[in-house]
Amino acid sequence: MFNADLLTSAKVQNFIAHATQKKWDALQVSTQLAKEFSNEERIDIMDYMALVPKFREKFGLVNTAFLLCDKLALEQSTAQDIGRWKSTLWECARQASKNCKESAPVVHDLCCGMGGDSFFLPQELTTIGVDLDENRLAMYRYNSGVMRGIPQESHDAHAILGDVREVAKENDSENATLARPKADFFTIDPARRAIEGENQRDLRNLTPTFDEVIEISKHYKGGMAKIPPGYPISEIPRGTEILYIGSRTDCRECLVLFGELAKNPDHVRAVMVDKTGNEIANWTFARDEKREARNESEQSQYDHNYELEGRDRIYRTSSSESDLPLGGISKFIAEPAPVLLRSHLFGVVALAHDESAHLISPGIAYVASEKPLPSPAFATYQILESSEISTGAVRAMLKSHDIGKLTLKLRGVKVDPDQEIKRLKPKGTKAATLFYTRLDGEKIAILTRRNEL
Repeated sequence: MFNADLLTSAKVQNFIAHATQKKWDALQVSTQLAKEFSNEERIDIMDYMALVPKFREKFGLVNTAFLLCDKLALEQSTAQDIGRWKSTLWECARQASKNCKESAPVVHDLCCGMGGDSFFLPQELTTIGVDLDENRLAMYRYNSGVMRGIPQESHDAHAILGDVREVAKENDSENATLARPKADFFTIDPARRAIEGENQRDLRNLTPTFDEVIEISKHYKGGMAKIPPGYPISEIPRGTEILYIGSRTDCRECLVLFGELAKNPDHVRAVMVDKTGNEIANWTFARDEKREARNESEQSQYDHNYELEGRDRIYRTSSSESDLPLGGISKFIAEPAPVLLRSHLFGVVALAHDESAHLISPGIAYVASEKPLPSPAFATYQILESSEISTGAVRAMLKSHDIGKLTLKLRGVKVDPDQEIKRLKPKGTKAATLFYTRLDGEKIAILTRRNEL
């Protein structure tokens, strides 16, 4: 049973600070706790202690700060890099705050969890967490004090225990009071799983469903909804703005902006941020109705193990979908950044830089080109040679280029990379990257070196 009062007590937090300073191991911690706490309390405290360094790192906190959470709430929460960048999307609300003499705009943090989506919102906004889970709401109240400076005596006014669908409907009523003011905007992160180990990408686990989120959006001036990055764009209504946000190595969120927050309606944007939330690059293009409305035969070439199960049907969500034509081996081969891959924008970005850009096999997102494609949109490699995927042919290719240090990349071919490199036994003095993929459906090995331009 989650014990908020225990974990937020000065006694427990002082103990954790002392144990951390002394660098006690798990046995020492358990032994000391057993002297003052029950077995159940000891287990709760030790589980919580394992989370302390994780939430401090995730939210950029000093080593003396405490938040209230459990493992699942922490995993599902928005980290500081994404959270800080997302705060820039609230400029319209910030401006409304400057123009409003009576009170600041109010934001409902729906399905608030431990409060990660509220932590980095502009301080000019009043945030109110809404959740059905009393434990999550206890986390939100406590964490709002730590992250947003909300006084203890105001915590209850900044939290609502209830169904977010009903709270949204009531937001249109005339019953707003100082204790429960009408909200202008919303942010929502639908629950993606209820227990550890459930698939966060399974669309059946979205609660509320995205259709219900669309209905919720009608009760506010604007807002944002976080959905799985693999959610099919064709299911997202027109008039919204779609954002894919991540780092150089991953795509972490798909964000749908509604109403006044959608500054570029009917556009898709891919955004890459650094560890502190500063924007590295972004790419914006109008939604492509032709791509979203492919017929069955046109779509089939892109459906390569990129399906998500929904409540009533299968959603096609091919991450290799693009406008690129097919072609053969060129001078360069490139991997799109994950945010471009998930947003399906890598094709238009590649063609804007090199009209010769093309795929070498249907449904596989390796882009061939005559010119190196730009970073950070792509990681580009110069092609040295290619061969069939056979031990003799690949070994001969490695030997002719004096390759001894090898990185293996795979798409469309299943092998164990570490075992394959051991089997190939490269013995040269140079480093290279070897691609195992397909050329027009047939397996091919492509030897490359990273292009640093």
